[in-house]
Amino acid sequence: MSSIKMRPPVAAPREDRSFWLQSIAADAATTPLKGSETCDIAIVGGGYAGLWTALRIKEHAPETRVTILEADFCGSGASGRNGGQVHTWFAEIDMLRELVGTEDALMLCRATADAIDELKTLQDSGTIDMDLRLDGWLWTASSAAQEGAWSKAYDLTRTLGEKRFRTLDRADMLKRTGSSASYLGIVEERAGTVQPAKLALGLRQLAISNGVIIHEQSPVLEIVPGAQPQLRTAQGTLSAKKIVLAANAWLSAIPELHPYLYVVSSQLIATAPAADILDEIGWVDGASICDAQHHVLYYQRTPSGRVIFGRGTGGIAYQDRIGSSFNRSGDKGLDNIRELHRVYPQLKEVEVQYDWSGPIDCTAQHLPVFDHLKEHRNIFYAVGFNGTGIAQTPVAGRIMASLVLGRDDKWSRCGLVGIGRRTKLPPEPLRYVGAKIVRGAIRRKNDVEILNQKPDRITRFLANLAP
Repeated sequence: MSSIKMRPPVAAPREDRSFWLQSIAADAATTPLKGSETCDIAIVGGGYAGLWTALRIKEHAPETRVTILEADFCGSGASGRNGGQVHTWFAEIDMLRELVGTEDALMLCRATADAIDELKTLQDSGTIDMDLRLDGWLWTASSAAQEGAWSKAYDLTRTLGEKRFRTLDRADMLKRTGSSASYLGIVEERAGTVQPAKLALGLRQLAISNGVIIHEQSPVLEIVPGAQPQLRTAQGTLSAKKIVLAANAWLSAIPELHPYLYVVSSQLIATAPAADILDEIGWVDGASICDAQHHVLYYQRTPSGRVIFGRGTGGIAYQDRIGSSFNRSGDKGLDNIRELHRVYPQLKEVEVQYDWSGPIDCTAQHLPVFDHLKEHRNIFYAVGFNGTGIAQTPVAGRIMASLVLGRDDKWSRCGLVGIGRRTKLPPEPLRYVGAKIVRGAIRRKNDVEILNQKPDRITRFLANLAP
């Protein structure tokens, strides 16, 4: 039986790590895998998805021997690089219903609301200090073209009796954000922000305290399928009864998954503390904010008064080869700085002290998928979080735990399980070339629409080819 070659991530040097990771001096806390070890369930990936899966397995079957192999250190990937925005799947309920049906869509959305409550309990109990602030999540419009982007989700939630969102007018927006750039939108009140690296490292410690073995700095080079599959690293071999692949964008290297995944970059910056300016303009809380352009802007104010400002760049990797440019882009955050100064001109004199990037694993439906490899029923995967994971991965952990433990329940039966209904993407090089053309059109379309002008017909056509 042929083995599966993995493409280990390119670890970011310290200076290219996110502000979140650098601010708490995050690093490996466990030893690499050396020699031969065995376990019941092996998990590849020590980010949110892998850690939550391990914790959920331990909830249901405490005696299960679970080992996590992490290429760098827990939280060094997407879990420690994101914008720290916490909101439910109710924002995607229309897409969920289209894919999984009304009943499952409601169940999954409610589960993410429960996950936010779980995060709150973890913080309030002192279990994980994650700087969670449930001051709301704002979905906004800063141009006529963005108005009503939330209408499907807003209308559907109300139709289904879930009054999760409240509309905001221009005065509300100015009061909540301190910016006049966005003038219309909705808010999900039971949502907000976290310090994502603190959450990842807190989950690491929680997993260890529950008996999970974690080997960091242990990139998996090869998966050897079989009745007792093996994971091979540079220094050791881990044998398990079952394997869970939770390695985010790097799973695109697996031939069976590659047709359904595309990897794009997201870029973020962090300013120097500017609490006095933010207080003066009225931006005083921990709400998370995003706009409705295709390459969405997302931002928050940290407790210390920094502004974290991110944007999906749409940059794509050829054959999903994720190199060092996905750790930090070459433009030093200039595109984000331009947009930051448009949204907050008051911050033009404030130094931008950090810039970083990260890969995002996307599916055409913009929703994750859970399953086992077609020919290997003891190798499972969780992939395609599309940059939205803080309230979603606790739910993903429940789905994965049920699948791996062979439980017949609402999680193992939910409509996100099974890759067969997902859309395949074009092969290379058509995928890469097409994505570059579409990306350029989307950027032109965004730049024109933000001025309330109409893009040309060709630009509109090309931009609409995006998944």
